[in-house]
Amino acid sequence: MKTVAIVMGSDSDLPVVKKSVEILKKFDVPFTVRVISAHRTPDEARTFAASAKDEGIGVIIAAAGKAAHLGGVIAAFTPLPVIGLPIKSSTLDGLDSLLSIVQMPKGVPVATVAIDGAQNAALLAVQMLALSDDALMKKIEAYKEEMKEEVINKDKTIMKRVVEEI
Repeated sequence: MKTVAIVMGSDSDLPVVKKSVEILKKFDVPFTVRVISAHRTPDEARTFAASAKDEGIGVIIAAAGKAAHLGGVIAAFTPLPVIGLPIKSSTLDGLDSLLSIVQMPKGVPVATVAIDGAQNAALLAVQMLALSDDALMKKIEAYKEEMKEEVINKDKTIMKRVVEEI
C-alpha cells in the first residue's frame, strides 16, 4: 500500500495534523509526517516533492497557515495528488490560508479541505488510495455505513426525547 505523507509548514501545525494521523491509523494506512517550509526550506520542499513518488508515497497532505504556499510548491514538483489543509493560525482566522491554497493556477491543482479540516484531508487521501486497493475501499464503505447508522440512531434518540419532553 502506498504511504500518505503529511507535510506541515511549522511544528505549530501539529495539533491540527494529529487529527489526520488518527484517521490514517484507523484505516491502517502507512504515513509519514514532516516539517518542511515552502519559504524557509524551499530546496527541501522541492527535493521532497520530486522524490515522493519514488519513495512509495501515493498522496501528500500539505498543512500550512498564513500565506500557505506549501501545497502549491509541493504540487509544482510532483505528479502525485496534493491535498491542501489550511491551518487557522493568524488574525484572519485561516481565511488567508484557505485562499492561498484554493487559488492555484491552471495546471497545478491542489485539492483543498476546510480550515483545520484534518479529518477530511486524511479521509480524502484514504479514498484516493482506495481507488486501487479493494480492501481499503471496503473499509471506506464500512466507515460511511457506520456514519449513516450513527445519524439514524441520533435521529431516533432525538425524536424520542422531544416526544417525552413535550
